[in-house]
Amino acid sequence: MSRQSRLPFELDHEIDDTLITAHAGVPLLIELFRTCGAAQVMDERASPKQRRRGLTAAETAESLFALWASGGERCEDLDRLREDRALAELLGHELPSAQAARDFLAAFHEEDLPLLQAGGKAQVPQEAEVLQGLVAVSGQVVRHLQHHRPSTVATLDVDATVLECDKRAAKPVYDGRRGYQPVFVLWAEQDVILADEFRDGNVPAGSGNLRVVEKALAAVPPGVEQVFVRGDSALYEHPLLDALAGRGIGFAISADMSQALHAAIVALPEQAWHPDREETDAFRQWAEVAYVPDQGRPAVPHRYLAIRILKKQGTLFADGSDRRHFSIVTNRQGDGLEILRWHRGKAGTVEHTHDVLTNELAAEALPSQKFGANATWVRLNVILYNLLSALKRLTLPEEFHTARPKKLRFLLFNTVGRIVRHARETLLRLASALTRALFDAARVKIHALSPPLLGV
Repeated sequence: MSRQSRLPFELDHEIDDTLITAHAGVPLLIELFRTCGAAQVMDERASPKQRRRGLTAAETAESLFALWASGGERCEDLDRLREDRALAELLGHELPSAQAARDFLAAFHEEDLPLLQAGGKAQVPQEAEVLQGLVAVSGQVVRHLQHHRPSTVATLDVDATVLECDKRAAKPVYDGRRGYQPVFVLWAEQDVILADEFRDGNVPAGSGNLRVVEKALAAVPPGVEQVFVRGDSALYEHPLLDALAGRGIGFAISADMSQALHAAIVALPEQAWHPDREETDAFRQWAEVAYVPDQGRPAVPHRYLAIRILKKQGTLFADGSDRRHFSIVTNRQGDGLEILRWHRGKAGTVEHTHDVLTNELAAEALPSQKFGANATWVRLNVILYNLLSALKRLTLPEEFHTARPKKLRFLLFNTVGRIVRHARETLLRLASALTRALFDAARVKIHALSPPLLGV
């Protein structure tokens, strides 16, 4: 039986003015932003001074969150979302035009700011005061989550990522692409970002990280009793290691493979090596190695753990060798293999965060030639990332606690709803019974959770 290629409907030329939205779940996110106190903090501490009319800073941020949560990426996508009058009615304000959003972002940019980090063309400017205010906004979300779902442990995973960008202002990155290379510090237990620093693409990932880690440590909210830090070799700076050790913070960081360290590892006797795990074509082993750097000698010697990957017989690495050596440095005591596996766990946390920010939110869709505008764009994405973590962990069933944004869009945010007027009330009628159950339970929890003190 042949199947007709044309589906059995025609397009009506009339536009339906019924207040229907395809994004009926998005207002939940905005309610959380307001009830946790973050919207108030934004209007008080992160509102560009030249704004005199139109939407408030918080309302503009809410519009961007609504855009990104529903799957839009760029400022120009706002012009399409503005057609959703029902969503605007649910939010209680209009959405900005694309140009208004660009103007808002540009207001966070300042020229000729002092440098946090100098040296040639690889510089990091100090943040404008209004951009620093967004740190307080993000911190309010984090404190709200910690206040109602406390964790006594904070494992801070630090890593930079490349945001590829073809704008003229973007600088070359180490791998030949052009873009920016921000650093993020993720609190693994709560899945929230405690600190970020926006940087040009030519700023080495291994510079200035003590400054970034100190920002993250200052952002750890009350209730945390133990703090740990994990990172790759970009964090292998002895002043940073000594600072962490001096504060009693346990760490495990990939070590630079210097000639001296490599020689000490190669010289280990065979009986020093212990099995880690067997892979498809290789054996992974580990060993303690007695090593103290000749330069940059730490105030207190740290512990070095070596990793050796041996190719199985008949297979070689691309350079013709049959083995690779790596090492981490740590101040933690205990079983070396457990520490190595703990360190390896950061690949499933902060690298996951990079993937969500760039591929499921909008961090890589940078809107401007202006450094401060792009830094604001990324930090607003960080705030949304933290809002999503708080929404999942405080209001949704446990099976949603690790859900990615695309799953939340499919099951919650992008559901059809109709606005109905009845007895002087505004009602939202959803098209999905499953979404209604999620929405109703989540909304009850959002309004039952009192916010922590603002900025405390």
